[in-house]
Amino acid sequence: MELIFIFLVAVSLSMDAFSLSLAYGTISLSKKEIKLLSIIVGIYHFFMPIAGMLIGNFIINLIHIKLSLITLIIFVFIGISMIIESIKGNEKVNKMKLSEMIIFGFAVSIDSFSIGIGIKSISNNFLLCSSIFSLVSGLFTYIGLVLGNKINILIGKFASLLGGITLIILGIIFSI
Repeated sequence: MELIFIFLVAVSLSMDAFSLSLAYGTISLSKKEIKLLSIIVGIYHFFMPIAGMLIGNFIINLIHIKLSLITLIIFVFIGISMIIESIKGNEKVNKMKLSEMIIFGFAVSIDSFSIGIGIKSISNNFLLCSSIFSLVSGLFTYIGLVLGNKINILIGKFASLLGGITLIILGIIFSI
């Protein structure tokens, strides 16, 4: 059951990368750029939850709050943010430089940092969580970029909306 929950969180965290990748896929990135961007996103999704866990443990030890409450708040906050972004719509994108790829990877992995704060309430094996987050987000980014020029941009909005709703539901279920 734990592995299924980790996978569902990974999929939810990957939805913003997927939806933005759909948009960036429409600018016909080269195969090398697609692979590089997917790897960058995957690397961020590996290290950001670990950084979030380390910083989160420090904060939790200071304020002594129930971990499941923090996880609920984080999941709901990220979920609402993803839903709002899906309603706003996507902006027009241009060809990406390496620096833009690094910023893109960071931007779509901030939610993984937040999840890292409560990662121990999901699993004691944070390296397994981070590895799954990394693989799923890298794969979703790759698929989004490849399919970007074939799938309507509305699907990207729907993916972020679905990811946000899923995170909110998972947060509620986990806190019960």
